[in-house]
Amino acid sequence: MYSVKEIYYTLQGEGYHTGRSAIFCRFSGCNLWSGREEDRSKAICKFCDTDFWGTDGVNGGKYDAQALVDQCAALWPEHMNNKFVVCTGGEPALQLDPQLVEHFHQAGFTVAIETNGTLELPPNIDWVCVSPKANTDIIINSGQELKLIYPQAGIRPEDMLSYNFEHYYLQPMDNLDLIENRIKTINYCKNNPQWKLSLQIHKVLNIP
Repeated sequence: MYSVKEIYYTLQGEGYHTGRSAIFCRFSGCNLWSGREEDRSKAICKFCDTDFWGTDGVNGGKYDAQALVDQCAALWPEHMNNKFVVCTGGEPALQLDPQLVEHFHQAGFTVAIETNGTLELPPNIDWVCVSPKANTDIIINSGQELKLIYPQAGIRPEDMLSYNFEHYYLQPMDNLDLIENRIKTINYCKNNPQWKLSLQIHKVLNIP
């Protein structure tokens, strides 16, 4: 059984697929933080802004593989092709397995994952987006998209240059210094054009 915080239909708000219709399947749990506010100060990653604790979100719950895929498919617009599911979290690699990937493919979904890159991934994922965090052992160093939150103490864009990704994105850290962080990120991308700017458009436009 898979523990899922929420499942919903929306537009991807950041990175390469910005603006693309997608089902977001948010798995519960993460290996870098419990998700409980009282544990944030002790977390490896302290800046996460996503609620992935429990299974009480929209369409959240415990699912077997077929039921989970059926729920995702039911949210996709009827008679529309190009089904796209983003497996996110928390850390989806804690739960996503070959069986679930295969069930998604059989239902006609392109499968994407947003991962911190510290855990092995099942094969045959169509789009791998790694968002590295400082003070972690990153073992997934290749894929389609690398999206680094910037500036992030303890990890620099230069540290990523030995990795093998098709697209490299910097995304401003969303905290009290967001305006300054945006300026720093823009300037870094201008001075290092192998990096592209990623903005969280879903926050700017209030896309649920």
